[in-house]
Amino acid sequence: MAEIMQIHRQEDPTHEHHSQRQHDPFQEHHSQRQHDPFQEHHSQRQHDPTQKHPSQRNFPNKMPQQHHQQPQQGYHYPMEHKGNMDSRYRMPNAPKREHCICITIFFLLLGIILLILWLAYHPSKPHITVTSASIYSLNATSPPFMSISMQFTIFLRNPNKHVSIYFDRLSTYVSYRNQPITPHVILQPLYLEKHGTVSVSPVLGSVPVPVSADVMNGLVVDEGYGVVGVKLVFQGRLRWKSGEIKSAHYNLYAKCDLLLGLKKGLVGQIPLIGAPVCDVDS
Repeated sequence: MAEIMQIHRQEDPTHEHHSQRQHDPFQEHHSQRQHDPFQEHHSQRQHDPTQKHPSQRNFPNKMPQQHHQQPQQGYHYPMEHKGNMDSRYRMPNAPKREHCICITIFFLLLGIILLILWLAYHPSKPHITVTSASIYSLNATSPPFMSISMQFTIFLRNPNKHVSIYFDRLSTYVSYRNQPITPHVILQPLYLEKHGTVSVSPVLGSVPVPVSADVMNGLVVDEGYGVVGVKLVFQGRLRWKSGEIKSAHYNLYAKCDLLLGLKKGLVGQIPLIGAPVCDVDS
């Protein structure tokens, strides 16, 4: 019976197939995968405490992630107690603010003092008066040049009670119909004390001056009537002085409208018709 069973097993194909399944190479491969060293290495990496997470790896084109921190909205000075600030942490601009207030008050007081001084010592313009005029020659027969020689007596008065005046530069000339008929004559520097008066008598002209035909003909016509209207013009620079303080230079421009009783052939002192009016601008 045992021999019959052995023979049957040898001839049974299903038994051979079952034995082959037990020795299937796929089964061997599956068993090898269970003991794969890579699998063991992977399991070791999972339990390795020194291994970094993939998100923490340093890549060449990726910046390392930083912990998110809340932005500081401002530094809060430590407080000893609520409502009081430590003296070591006081605001540093407090002294600057005090200095600015002091400087502002100083300049405000200085401006008030200067205004009071200006109102008390406000300088008035000098007064100019022409008292007499003389003529020595008049030649208007060689156009376009004419020559005239004249002399005027002029008084300059300082009306200020607390301020004196320096005339550093002063010149004068005579004009007719807004054209000069004498060259500029430079006067000597003058000094006017408080309520002081100075008189000058410059001689103007005696040098040929080019003039237009209108000036030449008009002067001949007015001389025939016996009344010639001219202007005596002053130009210069002056300074004011109060105590030991001297001001800067100021420009001076003055003109005096004169009506001369001039007749043809008259030489010497000539009358002034009306009261000469001098307008001073400084």
